[in-house]
Amino acid sequence: MLKLFIGNKAYSSWSLRGWLAVKQSGLPFEEITVPMFGEEWDRSQEGNEFAPSGGKVPILWDEETVIWDSLAIVEYLAEKTDRARFWPDDDGARGMARSMAAEMHSSYANLRRECPMNVRKVFEPRELSEDTIEEIKRILELWAQARAVHGSGGPYLFGTFGAADIMFAPVVTRFVTHSIGVPNFAQAYVGAILNHPWLMEWVTAAQEEPWVVENFEQPAA
Repeated sequence: MLKLFIGNKAYSSWSLRGWLAVKQSGLPFEEITVPMFGEEWDRSQEGNEFAPSGGKVPILWDEETVIWDSLAIVEYLAEKTDRARFWPDDDGARGMARSMAAEMHSSYANLRRECPMNVRKVFEPRELSEDTIEEIKRILELWAQARAVHGSGGPYLFGTFGAADIMFAPVVTRFVTHSIGVPNFAQAYVGAILNHPWLMEWVTAAQEEPWVVENFEQPAA
């Protein structure tokens, strides 16, 4: 059976991506939560199971095979199961979905820093930096293009739920947590993600976690 190590569900955006990828694969897996920045987290850094990742989550173990990056986990599971579970069949849609997923993986540092993930909170609206606003505009432009050109088959970016939605799901939660207003088409997409049963399962579990990291309990300065 697959074994997935994740951090706190309240705060760990990359863990959410890895977890959604395994859920999307349809394969059974064991989930191990290691609360971040506490004694258990420090101990885990010394263990062999965390070593290949450099002490980061998520980490997926498949017997003796280890994959420790969210996008790599998506690709590994797509190859192991059925690529159609993760990527559109159409070449143009698949090319755009891959590009969007990769851009999400490597970009938007200002949004990550200024609007950290905390699915247990909704903060009052506040003024964001110009750099973060530009990143939000870019994300909304990508969502609009994907929905307009390739989204006719359902409520998600490329119609059906897939890898691009997995990569952008934590952005959706950030928009809600930090009260970031979005246009109507994006509101519909945000609602589709938040009402996805796996997102609801994740958020419910996050509410029940006993761990609190004070740095994430207030808006970033």
